[in-house]
Amino acid sequence: MTTVEKTEENTLKRALSSRHLQLISIGGAIGTGLFLGSGKSISLAGPSVIVVYAIVGFMLFFVMRAMGELLLSNLNYKSFRDAVADMLGPNAGFVTGWTYWFCWIVTGIADVVAIAGYVRFWWPAVPAWVPAIATIALLLGLNLVAVKLFGEMEFWFAMVKIVAIVALIFVGLFMVATHFRAPDGTEAAWSNLLSYGGMFPNGFSGFLAGFQIAIFAFVGIELVGTAAAETRDPVKTLPKAINSLPLRIVLFYVGALIVIMLVTPWSHVSPETSPFVQMFALAGLPAAAGIINFVVLTAAASSANSGIFSTSRMVYGLALEGHAQKGFSRLSSRSIPARALIFSVACLLPGIILLYAGSSVTQAFTLATTVSSVLFIVVWSLITIAYLRYRKRDPQKHSESVYPMPAGIAMSWVVLAFFATMLVVLLLETDTRTALLVTPIWFVLLGVVLWVRSARKRRVEA
Repeated sequence: MTTVEKTEENTLKRALSSRHLQLISIGGAIGTGLFLGSGKSISLAGPSVIVVYAIVGFMLFFVMRAMGELLLSNLNYKSFRDAVADMLGPNAGFVTGWTYWFCWIVTGIADVVAIAGYVRFWWPAVPAWVPAIATIALLLGLNLVAVKLFGEMEFWFAMVKIVAIVALIFVGLFMVATHFRAPDGTEAAWSNLLSYGGMFPNGFSGFLAGFQIAIFAFVGIELVGTAAAETRDPVKTLPKAINSLPLRIVLFYVGALIVIMLVTPWSHVSPETSPFVQMFALAGLPAAAGIINFVVLTAAASSANSGIFSTSRMVYGLALEGHAQKGFSRLSSRSIPARALIFSVACLLPGIILLYAGSSVTQAFTLATTVSSVLFIVVWSLITIAYLRYRKRDPQKHSESVYPMPAGIAMSWVVLAFFATMLVVLLLETDTRTALLVTPIWFVLLGVVLWVRSARKRRVEA
């Protein structure tokens, strides 16, 4: 495959506004793991889960700062994949692009399976494949219309999640202030946070186990780097979106988890259900289950929508560099990489088979999300390594940067050490260990493709 020449006809248009990018960054920072998996993480880590989410958020903030400086150092970069390819070479760009594509395909399949289950909460008689197909078709149709429509969908998806979390915090604080007493006799109180075994009730091993769900909860935080090429005035909007992440992490993750454990002692939180549902049910809201079902459905739809957007842009970028079929670099009359979009959506369809896997659907969902988390760790690591290369290769650009990463080199090594530690932690749990051991198959496949491409190129040159 050869590199495609960039022209006006195959260049993405900057149609996303600051409002869109702000909410895309919020939506990316509030993953389905918060709504669906926080019950499990609380049951594993206890109150120390607050520290777990804070640490993950802290580390990923510096990944985003590294990505932001990279993208703004060259406004011709269409996404962070281009920056990785420029800094680490075309093979690294190939691996990053296709791995990120696969990240979202796996996550998208898990989301489609989940959405089908959420819809059947209201209409149990509807065959599972109907909402799955309908969701894929709807998101495909909307994404084909205009990139601005993607921004609008993410804007409102994020708004639903924000309203749900803010409502939980206010309701929870009201319950604490009024000394609400649950049917089992426990009272909502500030003392609940540390009265049931302290901050680390399950020891250090429980604390480490909490990282499994926390990492998946942040999947998608890098979406602002995928949308950069289609954002108006990225020099202004990208730093604004990234700089607001710490406050959002404190409010949406740490704040929500603290309130949940003030109302319900951590030992009473069920790992099988959403703690959001439990708390709203305790508050006496009869429609709590339906409301939260709508919220988690929205979160899953947002994730699937983001996946469809980002995978199509990755395939488009890969095609421009000759790492995918040339046809995927063509844009529609609305400046949408339609062929790349349709290809990525088609790859979601095999996931519908999981809907008929019987009792193994939950296990398959866990496997899919853990594989996705491991792959995202690889992508985040490559962004960080590319930043280190950028600092060594272009010190002048760094000194002139409009958005320099604080303590860039030192924090990059801290982040990489953290990611390496997380891979070791994932080996400690049975369900995550299986996913971690399966993931290398993907990189072996990419290695084979690169070897075949290199051999073909040598034959042509000979």
